[in-house]
Amino acid sequence: MSTATTSTTSTPPQLAERIAGAPISWGVCEVPGWGFQLDVDTVLTQMREVGIVATEFGPDGFLPDEPVAKAEALEAAGLSAVGQFVPVVLHDPDHDPLPEVETAMEALTVAGATTVVVAAATGVEGYDARPDLDDAQWDTMLANLDLVTAAAEARGLTATLHPHVGTMVESGAEAERVLAGSRIGLCLDTGHLLIGGGDPVAIARSHPDRIGHVHLKDVRLDLASRVQSGELTYTDGVSAGMYVPLGEGDVDIAAIVGSLEDAGYAGWYVLEQDTILTGSPSQTGVDPLADVRASIAHITALAERLGGRSDG
Repeated sequence: MSTATTSTTSTPPQLAERIAGAPISWGVCEVPGWGFQLDVDTVLTQMREVGIVATEFGPDGFLPDEPVAKAEALEAAGLSAVGQFVPVVLHDPDHDPLPEVETAMEALTVAGATTVVVAAATGVEGYDARPDLDDAQWDTMLANLDLVTAAAEARGLTATLHPHVGTMVESGAEAERVLAGSRIGLCLDTGHLLIGGGDPVAIARSHPDRIGHVHLKDVRLDLASRVQSGELTYTDGVSAGMYVPLGEGDVDIAAIVGSLEDAGYAGWYVLEQDTILTGSPSQTGVDPLADVRASIAHITALAERLGGRSDG
């Protein structure tokens, strides 16, 4: 699956060198009305300030749309490109998802990124509700995932499917159905899988060969359980602080990372703490940079305990 190196035969970088960032940790999100949106210069500058060397693109409109300009914006900030989260409708037989994914992959290729991260969008905005799929829609989605996989391979990219709350694939059972019914790799999002009722530790241990990308999140299970039960919407859960810095929640980050490293995973670990800002940090006193620093300290300490990476 996806690696942070250009060769599968060479020794991959140590774990600490495979830590990337994402704009969502600064509250930058594709959902309309999500919250106060920090400007691109602030986010990219702060990424470099805390030692992040690579990042996902963020939502459309965050970086320049034109592929060369997008790549140049990251280069000017001293950052490499890792991938992009691309929510796209996959279950509708009358909708062709490939043009949207191809547009994203063109920019990823220009920027030298490795991974396209697709999510099975519902077709409506937000992540607070989703319909149920029938078997025919599942068949359409699985077939489209194979088409996306082939298109990515043709560009030298790795395609992964991101189980995500409020999409057509959010739970552990649904992720298993994708793995059984398609060739696509998995973006293991440790937070979304837990909130969706899955077990990210079990997925990491059972399917390390299918994991092509990792979004590292930590989650408060008390709030996640209220989202699962319908007491809170997903957005309300995020607003209430469901996501926390690594090591401060209920996800067993050490078990997940240790299992993947033991299995020879050589890809990126993207730090993501989904955040909703109500105003600028200078106005509210809520600075996402402090949480990013805490997560970096946690994963760096874990990397040291694991000896950088396992040769297993």
